[in-house]
Amino acid sequence: METQILDISPFQLLLCLIFVAIAGTGSVVFRLKLERDLVWGTVRTFGQLALVGYVLKYIFQINNPYLVLLLFVWMVFWAAHAIRSRVKEEEVSFFLPTFVSMVASYTTVTILVTAVIVQVDPWYQPQYFIPLGGMIAGNSMNAITISLERMFADIRKQRDQIELALCMGATYQEATGDILRDVIKAGMIPSINALMTVGLVSLPGMMTGQILAGSNPVTAIKYQIIVMLMLVASTAIGSIIVVHAVRRKCFTRAHQLVI
Repeated sequence: METQILDISPFQLLLCLIFVAIAGTGSVVFRLKLERDLVWGTVRTFGQLALVGYVLKYIFQINNPYLVLLLFVWMVFWAAHAIRSRVKEEEVSFFLPTFVSMVASYTTVTILVTAVIVQVDPWYQPQYFIPLGGMIAGNSMNAITISLERMFADIRKQRDQIELALCMGATYQEATGDILRDVIKAGMIPSINALMTVGLVSLPGMMTGQILAGSNPVTAIKYQIIVMLMLVASTAIGSIIVVHAVRRKCFTRAHQLVI
């Protein structure tokens, strides 16, 4: 029996504003002062997703690998920009190394998934490359944010120990080795926790979307397994490369702290 895909009318979408009203009421009652953010976030959600929906219709018709990769780089740029906005650090300029590291690692992982794992032909087919690459950039963005925030905080907190190690002849890599391991671990823990609970606590977004769209649940599960494992890899690779690159910016060529 073929599964019927239920369409959603504009009126049904507007009914979702009930959920925003509930959240807004909670903000008012408990004086959280989040009403403005809720309204603005809701407006942006409707506007941005509506725009993306129309744009994707044209993007999926692109048959040029350079244009697809350029679009992906543009997506990663905004992910790096979001990290820059969320990590409150003024003394170290970390946007460029973060952006370059993310482009290199995420492009590699996405090509590996589309070309080798899923075996899309051609590998740059935007219907696969853009959504999968977007999931990699979006999920890994949170891990990198956690890692960078933790690294800057720990370096400042352990400044005396680091400078003592440097005075005794240690390199900046040796002086901050423990910090590096801790911040990378902190960034990876959420994705590892997701591996432990997937299917038990929640059904992930991609799998749920495919099932609601009428796909075979077994096929949806296979795709979700690929997604979960690629996210673990991209989180690890992205966090390791970005943290190493940004840590270097925290020191001068003479291995002196700049923060």
